[in-house]
Amino acid sequence: MTGSGSTAPATELRAELRLLDATMINVGTMIASAVYLVPAAIAAHFSGVFPTLMVWVVGGVVSLFGALCVAELGAALPGAGGQFVYLKRAFGPVWGYLYGWGAAVIINPASIAAIAVGFATYLDYFAAGSGMPLGDIGVKVMAVLSIAGLTALNYFGLKLGVVTQNVVTIVKIAALFLLVALCFLLPGGSPDNLTPFWPTESPGALLAPFGTAMVAVLYAYDGWIEITYVGSELENPGRDMPLSILLSTAIVTVVYLGAAAAFSYVLGHRGVAGSERVAADAATVVIGGVGAALVAASILISTLGSNNGIVFTSARIPYAMAKDGEFFAWAGQVHPKFAVPTTALVVQGIWSGLLTLTGTYNQLLTYVVFVGFLFYALSALAVIVLRRREPGLERPYRAWGYPVTPLVFIAFSGYLIWNTIVEQPQESAIGTGLLVLGLVFYYGLGWHRAPPTATTRPTA
Repeated sequence: MTGSGSTAPATELRAELRLLDATMINVGTMIASAVYLVPAAIAAHFSGVFPTLMVWVVGGVVSLFGALCVAELGAALPGAGGQFVYLKRAFGPVWGYLYGWGAAVIINPASIAAIAVGFATYLDYFAAGSGMPLGDIGVKVMAVLSIAGLTALNYFGLKLGVVTQNVVTIVKIAALFLLVALCFLLPGGSPDNLTPFWPTESPGALLAPFGTAMVAVLYAYDGWIEITYVGSELENPGRDMPLSILLSTAIVTVVYLGAAAAFSYVLGHRGVAGSERVAADAATVVIGGVGAALVAASILISTLGSNNGIVFTSARIPYAMAKDGEFFAWAGQVHPKFAVPTTALVVQGIWSGLLTLTGTYNQLLTYVVFVGFLFYALSALAVIVLRRREPGLERPYRAWGYPVTPLVFIAFSGYLIWNTIVEQPQESAIGTGLLVLGLVFYYGLGWHRAPPTATTRPTA
């Protein structure tokens, strides 16, 4: 049982992605709306600017450690589906399936819905300004239309979706760098606003708030793994997979750190901590009333690009599962002309739209987001397992700093998981239950009897 709708070579995915495409997919997915909002929540944890900036640096380093691990796996096992492939290889089919179930059925559709609502909410900023506010129903309708539009865009072939992703991502990177430059160059900001630079608390007293702030920061960095979902569509995965992951993580770290510093330079530490719309407030100070509108436009572009990346890549997860006989067969169908898993793409769009209209995406995200870091930790552990069990596996890229990098990332992921369980035990339990529900389908529909594939057969 393969779960594929066709076995003809013409209906397989095509390797058409290059380094720029891969990097823009990751960067575009990582940078959504968090950079415009999260700095205020981070600053509220500290009494000085230094730890506020350091938490972004540490978050970038930890994310880079995770990216280094996944880069090794992606270069060695460049199949569609990303972690679905890696976890199957390292720990067996059921672990790959659990990741795929959680990502394909819950986490990614809920993320698409949430970002679409964020996009429509900022669209309402302009609608309200013109005297025609969308209202709650209008926001949901526009969110669904944005999902439908991005789904349709990616239906007609790989290149169209990738070109859109490249253009939108380059525009939003340029917009963010322009905002940071304006904050530092135009009147309104001052080095005096960076005081107090050093916190008044002792280093020991900073540990707890630093850890709490890291949760929000690491969520803001999330998305560096997106390119692994389309590994089989890279022209040169052995080189471009790890390089794009490293480049994208470095670019986003510079952007986030620059934005956090610029907002403090303009608003001051207390101003940042007390702001509900920190980017808009900083822009208003340096360029006047038009600043808020420009930031709202930037967020529109940013969220649209982020969702395009998720829509584009996420459909490859159920496709990969179906090809291995561990999901519904329709998900493995590839359009004979466009070489895209169109059925999985359309069903993903419909499901995401339903979550948007019902408003259940927020609950789903709360329930299962911590599980994402469980699978991230398992992927880092997979690097260690496969290094020991399969030393002969061809690895075009080997993670720098091994074994320190995977161990540090596993430790931070473990902290996030534990913190979520302690702070939100009910939501964590429900999230775990939703994942376990996938086992009903796995065993009930006989997916566990699928023959082993190359991803599950160890090689010498």
